[in-house]
Amino acid sequence: MGGRRQARRRPDGAGDGGRRARARRGLVATAGLGGPVALIGVGLIGGSLGLALRDAGVAVVRGFDPADGALKGALERGAITDAAPDIAVAAEGAEMVVVCAPVGDISAVVSEVLAVTDAGTVVTDVGSAKSEVLDALTPVERERFCGGHPVAGGELSGVANARDDLFVGATWFLTPTAETRPDLLERVHGMVASVGAVPVAVDVQVHDHLMALVSHLPHVMASGLMRQAAVTAPQGREALGSAGPSFRDLTRVAGSSPTLWADILLSNRAAVLDATRNHRAELAEVEAALERGDRAWLEGFFQSAAEGRERLMRADDAVVGEVVRITVEVPNRPGVLSEVATVLGHAHINIEDLHLSPARADEPSGILELDVAGDDAARRAAALIADQGFRVTEGA
Repeated sequence: MGGRRQARRRPDGAGDGGRRARARRGLVATAGLGGPVALIGVGLIGGSLGLALRDAGVAVVRGFDPADGALKGALERGAITDAAPDIAVAAEGAEMVVVCAPVGDISAVVSEVLAVTDAGTVVTDVGSAKSEVLDALTPVERERFCGGHPVAGGELSGVANARDDLFVGATWFLTPTAETRPDLLERVHGMVASVGAVPVAVDVQVHDHLMALVSHLPHVMASGLMRQAAVTAPQGREALGSAGPSFRDLTRVAGSSPTLWADILLSNRAAVLDATRNHRAELAEVEAALERGDRAWLEGFFQSAAEGRERLMRADDAVVGEVVRITVEVPNRPGVLSEVATVLGHAHINIEDLHLSPARADEPSGILELDVAGDDAARRAAALIADQGFRVTEGA
């Protein structure tokens, strides 16, 4: 069916125009996290998540981490309320388990957590490569798993550097599948919003290709430039001694953990290979332009890059508008919430909050309520959802 857009502004004062303010106003009720949350790994990301969840009102946050001193540090910082001796004890009875293990270990840990938890527990992770984890799961296991990736971090690792505001305003990608249970996706979405992040649902392959381009390839390039500069000394003049601020900025991430980044590249190898091939092709075009002395092409190359940079800066400075609620009639079938959320995520439309009321046995459809910031974003969201065949109506 086609759709019409009738949206209403939220009456709760959420239209304050400030993502940071909205996100930190105690949205834990939206997350539905009345029970324990388990963190498998309590380093910088896990520790920061624990602090943020405790700040948002989650009463019980259990932690497990095999690293020496990690649990003691997390307890001392208040990032967890209980230290568990193993994964099974940490996950027992938890409403949500967040796997914050090193990227190379995530797939195995997710499988272990799913094996020791029941149907009421949702499992998510924080890794920057998603396909490898999903590929290892059966369709039944995928029902309780929703991949996640907070685009946040710091130069210093470990729970000692954890911060309760690390995720405030940060994009937190979610990669639900057609098998992901809607009630569990809603729970993960609410948790992400409760710690101040902006949940954005995307297809898993889209996520991995995006990260290969904007994160993984830049790390490779920074390390390659640093390696080249470190061994170059024309006529005895060491290149590193001639480096200015721009080189330092460009290669800052070259100081990241070698073990971590080897794991990340191997976990996302297909997408990274695509990115490196595309970049080699672009460098070949630059070489060809230089060989033929083509000033016009070179100026166009730099001009298009400058325009892209300007769009990036405008996006960072964009003002978040008043929150508008959109209500959608959705059929009672698997994957419908993932489908809607992913369509909006691909269009760069952030869902501030969502709630799904499934259809009863005697009803043909359920009700999905979405809160979107800004009239323009709400209009685009309603149109996109209607284009998928859903009926978009005014909220109750």
